[in-house]
Amino acid sequence: MSPAAGLRAELEGFFRAGVAAADPAAAVRGALRRTPEGLAIAGRRLEPGARITLLAVGKAAAAMAGAFEEIAGDAVASGLAITKDGHGRPLRRLALREAGHPVPDARSESAAREALALAAATPAPEALALLLSGGASALWACPLPGLDLAGLAGATEALLASGASIDELNCVRKHLCELAGGRLGVAAVAPRVELLVISDVLGDRLDVIGSGPCTPDPSRYADALEIVASRVRGGDFPASARRVLEEGARGERPESPKPGDPRLARVAARVLASNATALDAAAAAARGAGWEVHVVSRALCGEAREVARQLAAAIRALGPGGRRLLVAGGETTVTVRGGGRGGRSQELALAAALELAGLEGVGLLAAGTDGSDGPTDAAGAFADGGTAARGRARGADPERALAENDAYGFFDAEGGLLRTGPTGTNVADLVLLAAGSAD
Repeated sequence: MSPAAGLRAELEGFFRAGVAAADPAAAVRGALRRTPEGLAIAGRRLEPGARITLLAVGKAAAAMAGAFEEIAGDAVASGLAITKDGHGRPLRRLALREAGHPVPDARSESAAREALALAAATPAPEALALLLSGGASALWACPLPGLDLAGLAGATEALLASGASIDELNCVRKHLCELAGGRLGVAAVAPRVELLVISDVLGDRLDVIGSGPCTPDPSRYADALEIVASRVRGGDFPASARRVLEEGARGERPESPKPGDPRLARVAARVLASNATALDAAAAAARGAGWEVHVVSRALCGEAREVARQLAAAIRALGPGGRRLLVAGGETTVTVRGGGRGGRSQELALAAALELAGLEGVGLLAAGTDGSDGPTDAAGAFADGGTAARGRARGADPERALAENDAYGFFDAEGGLLRTGPTGTNVADLVLLAAGSAD
């Protein structure tokens, strides 16, 4: 095995340790307890015989729902799981729906309406349990009255291409979608709403994760309009979506439920796993393997190629000698200017390949913990000091690929793509940058 291959294998091992630590099924099992006195959800007990409506949505929905079913058994009276294509698995009691991501499709709208009907169905169950994970916003996207799916999808595409952060994207979606911004919690008829969360959001903000379906929304229509104005060129944002936001800003539409709204006082929430869970596990695995570990960021954000430059400078600043590993977690963004394919982790890795060109014993792995980076079949990519040269030797120009946002095309030719398949979890991204031998 070459030194580069050995370093890549070791970094992949640390990444997989991080993903395993954020296993959603294990997290749900740890939050539930069934005794003769009844089922307890995150320490809150239901009476024996209590009936639950169970909704699970996000990339980890199937794994979370399966674990909940396993423990709750016949306490689950009805339910639905909604996840991304390829992330499903058979469930005992819940119907499973797969839908579009990151742009909602007709299946997303249908699934959202089905979930809303279950939450609002009478007679009311004793509790509604919502299992929420990253990706939920697109997977059950039901446009507000006056907006159709094409307008919602177009708004999502425009914001994704603009480099908007997840906070900004979800602020806008909370003012375009019928279940977002606390509206599902208001519509639910159960006297108790139990919210269990696998977080893909920096700071684990419940109003941002999945666009906060059961959480008060501190933002307003005017805030969403401001984001659109600052991020998207006028003609790129659908007129129908802009009209909804403008109507809301003028007070012609009701705002989403705000902090202190008594209708959401019955919601109890717990974050079961997050990016910090995965980051700490990856760092621990590296320390156990003899690496000197530096956690450089727990809130990684910003343009992917700029973050790559910053990380490359940080590894150079450490100087020669030893086995050092920089670890970072979070979610960068990409402003799309070209017509290529890729995702934020692949773009970060490609930019890093140019920054690290010619350096020996240095390697970077950037990948999404869900196993899918952008609209591709890769979780991310590995780059080292020889990546740019290898790509050129195989007919792939790294500078041109970066200019065209075609990191996937470059790494597909060069061999650096990391393909894990769906991991069953989603706690944002990990970046591992090593200097030193893997031996």
